[in-house]
Amino acid sequence: MLEEKEKIREKENHRVFKQLLSTFLESEDVAQNETESISKNIRIVPKFFYDNFKKQLKVEFKIGEKQLYKIKNLPEFYDKMLHNETYQYGAKLNFIHSTESFEKESQEILSFLLKYAEIIKYSNEMNYTYYRNNFIQDNILLSNTGLDDIFEILKNKDVILQINSTEKSIYFADEEPNIYFNITELDGNKFRLRCNIDVFEYDILQGKEYVYMLFSDTLYRCEKSFQETIIKILDVLRKNYTNEIIMDEKEITNFFAMIAPKIEEKVITEELPKYIKEKYIPQKLGVKIYLDYDQNNNVLADIKFCYGKNEFNPLINQNINFARNMIKENEALNQFINTGFMLDKNNARLILVDEEKIYQFLSTDIEEYMKKYEVLATETFKKKEVRLPQMKAIGVRVENNLLQIDLSQIGIELSDLSEIMEKYKLKKTFYRLKDGSYINLKENDTLKFLDNLNLDMENGYTNLKDGVITLQSYRSLYLERCLKNLNNVEINKDESYKTMVDSLHTNQKNVEISVPDNLNADLRTYQKIGYQWLKTLDKYEFGGILADDMGLGKTIQVLAVILDYINKEGKMPSLVVCPSSLTLNWFGEANKFAPSLKVCVISGNALERAKKISKIPQYDLVITSYDSLKRDIDIYEEKAFNFRYMIADEAQYVKNNNTQNAKAIKKILTKTRFALTGTPIENSLSELWSIFDFIMPGYLFKYKKFKEIFETPIVKEENEPSLEKLKKMIDPFVLRRIKKEVLTELPDKTISVLYNEMQEEQQKVYLSYLAKARKEINDEIKANGFESSQIKILALLMRLRQICCHPKLFLQNYDGESSKLIQCVELIKNTVESGHKILLFSGYTSMFEMIEKELKNNKISYLKLTGQTKVSERIELVDKFNEDENIKVFLISLKAGGTGLNLTGADVVIHYDPWWNLSAENQATDRTYRIGQKNNVQVYKLITKNSIEEKIYELQQKKAKLADNMLSTQNTFINQLSKEDIMKLFG
Repeated sequence: MLEEKEKIREKENHRVFKQLLSTFLESEDVAQNETESISKNIRIVPKFFYDNFKKQLKVEFKIGEKQLYKIKNLPEFYDKMLHNETYQYGAKLNFIHSTESFEKESQEILSFLLKYAEIIKYSNEMNYTYYRNNFIQDNILLSNTGLDDIFEILKNKDVILQINSTEKSIYFADEEPNIYFNITELDGNKFRLRCNIDVFEYDILQGKEYVYMLFSDTLYRCEKSFQETIIKILDVLRKNYTNEIIMDEKEITNFFAMIAPKIEEKVITEELPKYIKEKYIPQKLGVKIYLDYDQNNNVLADIKFCYGKNEFNPLINQNINFARNMIKENEALNQFINTGFMLDKNNARLILVDEEKIYQFLSTDIEEYMKKYEVLATETFKKKEVRLPQMKAIGVRVENNLLQIDLSQIGIELSDLSEIMEKYKLKKTFYRLKDGSYINLKENDTLKFLDNLNLDMENGYTNLKDGVITLQSYRSLYLERCLKNLNNVEINKDESYKTMVDSLHTNQKNVEISVPDNLNADLRTYQKIGYQWLKTLDKYEFGGILADDMGLGKTIQVLAVILDYINKEGKMPSLVVCPSSLTLNWFGEANKFAPSLKVCVISGNALERAKKISKIPQYDLVITSYDSLKRDIDIYEEKAFNFRYMIADEAQYVKNNNTQNAKAIKKILTKTRFALTGTPIENSLSELWSIFDFIMPGYLFKYKKFKEIFETPIVKEENEPSLEKLKKMIDPFVLRRIKKEVLTELPDKTISVLYNEMQEEQQKVYLSYLAKARKEINDEIKANGFESSQIKILALLMRLRQICCHPKLFLQNYDGESSKLIQCVELIKNTVESGHKILLFSGYTSMFEMIEKELKNNKISYLKLTGQTKVSERIELVDKFNEDENIKVFLISLKAGGTGLNLTGADVVIHYDPWWNLSAENQATDRTYRIGQKNNVQVYKLITKNSIEEKIYELQQKKAKLADNMLSTQNTFINQLSKEDIMKLFG
């Protein structure tokens, strides 16, 4: 017993070693002369077995090179192939079981084998018995599909077939056997039908797509129709133990009428006399159809079947004494029935009543009838054919600054036009006119043109006066584009219309769009695309919405457009309207990227703003806030300024059409209007309409109509066609890019500086402390020298920085506001509404108390981390922020959160106040810009204009290389400043 176990263990060890060795053979191609073969010449040869009693075909397989070995267990062979095992077959065959080991000619049959072996292996429990009985050992019982599969592989090849105990070679022929039936005349008006093969020598095998005939030494692949015709006849002969049938006159007549038409090429009649052929073999069937309408506009069809000169109505019972092709006759009658015709017994004709079926017959089916039959029609029928509307001519003229469009030659009766277009809107396929004829409502140039115009008219096509419709003149370019889509139409335009259209194109005709040379920036690819898009819209005097994600440079794209206009001797000023917190940012960006532009910010008290407004014509670019504009709108209207471009930044400020912001901005006269917003739709489609009503008044119609045809169907009814139509209307005028889409065009992180201007009371405090600080600094340096005055200087600078953040940081009795806090809150709100998460850093933890109050008032969820936060809580806070999408803001003190945190859940960083050490700011930013961050990071630095912060920032830029080299947080930026730099801070 122990010896037996030892033998088994030794055998298993050999098997494991062979697997190990085969692995190295595959990777290193090491030759092993003793046992291993990596030949690529292994053949796989099928052998078929046919059971002519059960009518079943099986196949087994042998493999090898010169000597072949039977595969005794197909599932085991599948496993060997799956795991690339090495296995010994007999004495001379031992190889790695991989596809590459087999010769090319055997690859397909190998795939077949593995496919069916896998089916066997993984058959479910329900089918297990079936597979075990039929496949599990050494062969596959071919199913219908299996037979089709293996024949396709072996077609036009010889294979081995064993029938019972007899083995022979057979050929897989991809053709039908040459079987035919010869008809001869016998005495006594008898006829013989004889088959040319022995009907007892064939077998039929069923495939899924084909039928197979095993005859002699060939397996033929035949179409299913072969079984329905030839094999049916053979089966009848076989069942009656004969190769021939004797027929009398009646039978031969029926044969030629009912059977011969289906196998015409297989029936041999050469031995029949001519008079017999003429008597029993029907001539070719001809069908005549006479079409007419009755008084109810139903289609009438009189039918005649024709054999040579013989003609008759098949709907009337009558004696026919000539040969007929009943198969073809039935086919013709069935075609009428399938079309929808019914029998009118009283008049022995067919009638088509259903309106939709009549249209289908006239528009489509009749063409098929005309190909097969002779179709004749009365003049009444011909006049009522299906017509496709085809506009012949259209006229356009301008009267009283309105477009007059003449539709009198559009190929449609004007009295029917309104109903026709209603049907077209409902996607109907036809419209039946009062005279019984039909209009094909399949979309074509004419119907599409009329539908586009119909969208712009309040009352559709009702009450047309003299075939003329009227549109507002601002639709001239829209109309012109529609007219260009008309083919083979005579378009008559009067001089007034031509002049109007030409004047709308004059500004930018033949001008190549290029980025201005004096733009102080290298635009990225997507920014150039945006610039070109804005210029293209301007070329056609269209407005547009630039809806890029925050940080993608909407401002610079617009500045490039304005600069291009000024470079071409443009004299009209452009107006930017934005939130108060962004006016200085626009001013700074314009000075940075387009320093040649003359820029004015309308700010200050009412008198100061009025004075600046009066000087607007002197500037290229005017910047004001929504709040200032609504207060000053009367002055703008009184002065009647006409701006070249008007830009609504953060255009969600005008999303409510009833607000003073929206009303004021829409009163400004301008040639082209653009809106900038990352969120053109926040809560409802009415917001989109309001912004469009600003950029292109009337384009989305009056709000009542917009709500009826778009907002209600889309929002309440979820109407997909309405949504798609609106998308198509607005798509040309909205450009939206998100950071992920232009990732390759963006730097890893984008840094933007947002300026703010101190409030009046805040500025008084600042100037007072600035004057005091200057005196103390001068006195300190004179007394102790510059090097010994560092601590005093730093303390005085900190006070000025605190005033920029908020004077309340050290002045408890201060009751005024902080412009920076206002700016910060607006930025947070806009960023959160755009779906982003924020890290907000500050060097002053007491500043967070005021920010927290604002966040609570605006119902924005947040977390806070300062130096007082326990180490154990830090990780919990980080995880919560990264995982909870509802938490939008993380307030972090710069020192506490500058290092050691992974906050990739955020993609926006706000530095509330600038830090001395630039590298410390960068390290804080890197809490979110690090491995794991999937989005681009936008960094905002809030800088107070005309303050210590602005000068610190300017010095940071000059000392950028120095700051980048200061990796230690012990080295503060102030320590690296010269006496001249310090004095500039207090200058």
